[in-house]
Amino acid sequence: MSATIQAKGVSAAYGGRELFAGLDLVIAPGDIVGLVGPNGAGKSTLLRILAGERAPESGTVTVSPATARLGYLTQQPDARPGESIRDQIHRRTGVTEASMALEASTEALAAGTDGADTAYALALEAWLALGGADLDERLTLVADDLGLAVDLDRTLDTLSGGQAARVSLAGLLCSRYDGYLLDEPTNDLDLDGLDALEEFVLGLEAPVVVVSHDREFLARTVTSVVEIDRSLQRVAVYGGSYAAYLEERSLARRHARESYEAYATRRASLEERARRQRAWMAKGMRNALRKKRSGAERDKFIRAHARATSEKQAAKARQSDRMIERLEVVEEPRKEWQLQFTIASAGRSGEVAAVASGAVVERGGFRLGPVDVRVHWGDRVAITGPNGSGKSTLLALLLGRLPPVEGSAGVGASVVVGEVDQARAAFEAPGTLGRVFADLVPDWPQAQVRTLLAKFGLGADQVGRTAATLSPGERTRAALALLQARGVNLLVLDEPTNHLDLPAIEQLEAAIDAFDGTVLLVTHDRRMLESVRLTRRWEVDGGVVREIEAE
Repeated sequence: MSATIQAKGVSAAYGGRELFAGLDLVIAPGDIVGLVGPNGAGKSTLLRILAGERAPESGTVTVSPATARLGYLTQQPDARPGESIRDQIHRRTGVTEASMALEASTEALAAGTDGADTAYALALEAWLALGGADLDERLTLVADDLGLAVDLDRTLDTLSGGQAARVSLAGLLCSRYDGYLLDEPTNDLDLDGLDALEEFVLGLEAPVVVVSHDREFLARTVTSVVEIDRSLQRVAVYGGSYAAYLEERSLARRHARESYEAYATRRASLEERARRQRAWMAKGMRNALRKKRSGAERDKFIRAHARATSEKQAAKARQSDRMIERLEVVEEPRKEWQLQFTIASAGRSGEVAAVASGAVVERGGFRLGPVDVRVHWGDRVAITGPNGSGKSTLLALLLGRLPPVEGSAGVGASVVVGEVDQARAAFEAPGTLGRVFADLVPDWPQAQVRTLLAKFGLGADQVGRTAATLSPGERTRAALALLQARGVNLLVLDEPTNHLDLPAIEQLEAAIDAFDGTVLLVTHDRRMLESVRLTRRWEVDGGVVREIEAE
């Protein structure tokens, strides 16, 4: 069974600020709707409203049939203390809740409770529809396909970031909902995971609404785009592909700007004409009064003509005022905040920026190496590979954070590292964001810290909060702000696009291109790999690092 989701006149607000209003949308079986907009625009809020987890400020959301089950997968999996992989997937697929309902109805049926037979039939139908009968068998197959070679009864808090991403994807692939609301399902997925996600989404008959900042994923999957557009102050629905949306949006914004400029020019012209007409009227009346007092003009016909001329100018001024009132008002498109930044340079390092010679690292049962690589000044290296293959471990080895058990590794002379790590760990420290950031740039006055953070969209509300309570996107912007605050000559980026919105990703790409130092870039963002200027590429797989020749 597939669902149809309909939103009519839906609006939402946060903290007294309107996020969006007047949304009319129908999502039918087979539709794949990409939901886009800047961070903080209300995308996750809209998903929660569609999922029935939050009431809209106005308007209605209906799902038909009423018994349809929607799968809402949040941006950050809500792992519970001590929860195993198997338990989380049962819960996120809806099978845990359905099993509890089936067990309760079975007990009521055995007790002879009135209406228990109907309740049991409905509970059984729901459990079967969600795939409860064969979930464990399917989970084993999906885990094997995804390379999730871990005990499924292992607790989630023991997993690496790559393993956790595969668990989240496995839960989605095992689900059997009647409609899907997906919040950033592409985050932390490697290329194989992205392929599996795309195949799953494209194979669904159920309707899908997906929030994603992965441009290639959107280009390959969506059938329409809903944009929360704060520039045009509206929620716009674009039919067609992601590429068609980009073209139509550009055209719509250009037309909006042209319409406003035409309106503003016309209004200014009419206001100037009215002002000039009143000035002529006032001048004529002053001249007439002066001549009358001086006795210079005694001809009553001339005086009558002067009065008539003044009255005519007054009538023209009133006519201009009426024309202004009849103008259809066109609101000026808002100049929305955009992230614009540069990566500060610390000057040139030595010829060798980083090196590893016969280096071996061991972490638990994982072994990376032996690694033999040399990064020269000015190299721009992309590092790719499956989740869990050792990419982040390789970065830690080269930066000297993880000592090798064999061989040697480290950075070269005069190297100043600027890093955005995958966990954004610098901004998970105790204390407010303002305090944590100030500690990292001790020579900066507090006012200067606040000014820089505001430039990155982190205002008083975020600066005064503990850094650990910030959203992943806010922590990422704080990490980027640090790159602008401190000069670096070795830029190390580990999945920097995760949790950034599309405009910020484009600004980051421009900043990387303009940076004149050495770059080590770990990313699964296919568009970024195509857009950013690179000189080398390393593939990491199974603890082995190999260089891929440029095509």
